Amino acid sequence: MSVSPEPFRATLGRSVRLLSAFRKEQSDPDFFYGMLARDTAAQLAAYTDLRGALVADVGGGPGYFTDALRAHGARPVCVDCDAGEMAGRGGMPEDAVLGSALDLPLRDASVDVCLSSNVLEHVPRPWRMAAEMVRVTRPGGIVYLSFTNWLSPWGGHETSPWHYLGGSRAARRYTRRHGRPPKNEYGRTLFPVSIAAALRWARGHPGVDVVDARPRYHPDWATWVVRVPGLREVISWNLLLVLRRR
Repeated sequence: MSVSPEPFRATLGRSVRLLSAFRKEQSDPDFFYGMLARDTAAQLAAYTDLRGALVADVGGGPGYFTDALRAHGARPVCVDCDAGEMAGRGGMPEDAVLGSALDLPLRDASVDVCLSSNVLEHVPRPWRMAAEMVRVTRPGGIVYLSFTNWLSPWGGHETSPWHYLGGSRAARRYTRRHGRPPKNEYGRTLFPVSIAAALRWARGHPGVDVVDARPRYHPDWATWVVRVPGLREVISWNLLLVLRRR
């Protein structure tokens, strides 16, 4: 039985809690991803009714987000290309499907909502992935697409902030210091994606209307930064696109 969670509020306190939690992403993934998943489901519920909705979680890994979606009454399907990641909590998530984000193993217009959190920057063809998310969403359905933009303070992930001097250089520095390559390897599993490119793609796609474009972790009063070219790439930290399928 699902329990009605608290309504979503994009406050400064929420921003501080989320950004502080990033320090525990690798040391305590249950804490970090559990918090992020609950926040994401609450934010998504502010755009669409999740009760009974069929939701595809693209790149959902071990199922943190599907757990949070079920708490809102949704029917989630976790899609990921890495069986090892999916089994990271001791077993495959319920209703999991193994498949690539670049070629989603779902029929056209088959889900009410298609969600992806911080996956777009990890695929070599980001706009192919975004187009696939639109394809599988029914007309009138919602696409929730969030990614870490390259020029944000966390754009290089664990190699940050040295990614500002170049992704390959930052990766080499990390390897020298830690004796192993970074988990997110520039040019192979981490790619530079910009907010400008994301907005061009979304506004130019004939199959969607842009419902919202905002810095995902910022309070409501800071959403204006997405409208400022250049500044938005550094200040936003993470872009959220909310699209409605035509």
